[in-house]
Amino acid sequence: MTYTLITDSTADLDQTWCLDHQVDVLGMTITLDGKPRETVGFNALTSDELLAEMAKGADVATSAIGTGEFETVFKKHAEANEEVLYLAFSSGLSGTYQSAMIAKDMALEDFPDAKITIVDTLAAASGEGYLVEEAVSLRDAGKSASETAEAIASLTTRLRSWFMVDDLNHLARGGRIPKATALIGTLASIKPILDVDTAGKLRQVSRARGSKKAISELIKQSTQEADVAYPKVIVSYSGDVAPAETIAQQFRDSNPALTVAVRPLGPVISVHTGSGTLAIFTIGQEAKH
Repeated sequence: MTYTLITDSTADLDQTWCLDHQVDVLGMTITLDGKPRETVGFNALTSDELLAEMAKGADVATSAIGTGEFETVFKKHAEANEEVLYLAFSSGLSGTYQSAMIAKDMALEDFPDAKITIVDTLAAASGEGYLVEEAVSLRDAGKSASETAEAIASLTTRLRSWFMVDDLNHLARGGRIPKATALIGTLASIKPILDVDTAGKLRQVSRARGSKKAISELIKQSTQEADVAYPKVIVSYSGDVAPAETIAQQFRDSNPALTVAVRPLGPVISVHTGSGTLAIFTIGQEAKH
């Protein structure tokens, strides 16, 4: 391993997988009824625990990773003469990326020769995780940190992140979507279909009446112009896993060459989506627009 690869808990990667593949994970904090809970480690708050508390009416909030934590991490690696590549949660959804950039400048003041590369993934959840997994493959194939960063930056423009949320009010409360969009989603079983735009922000792209049609639209959008060089699909969910398993099987049946993974949304993302979310992540042939 030629450099240290770092990401954050919003990438929704399995803890054991990260340990096995030498990926360091920095955790955002969830405040649950006034008590801080960790989102990294084997004793971290799980999505199921969080959703159960939310169903009871618990007060929940998330906190971005602070500049001070980034500075400590960057300086530790700089002091050990270790190069760092950090893949950050979308700058369109959080201040985490900006905090990391500020911390990098602070670290360079004390360690001018430090090698710290930061990539804004413009992604969230398993979309961010998808890019981290690609970075691991590139690193393990012998690519340098700069080569890996360049390749991942290119993929950020082609990553497709399509999803539907059962209750859009969670996203509206967190300021991730306009309140008007959430209101429409509560009317007449209309299910807005959302994606992540070129700035890493959420946007509504279409609507469907009822979950069945919405799922069909998700699958349709996810398969349009998919790049066969990246035959991997990630299906994410919060709450009931059954709909995600059904979607995954449809992908497998339509193309046995695909690698299809089903993964739960992590607790940080689940705070803002609630239960009943379905998301599909793929790589497209061309940059999204």
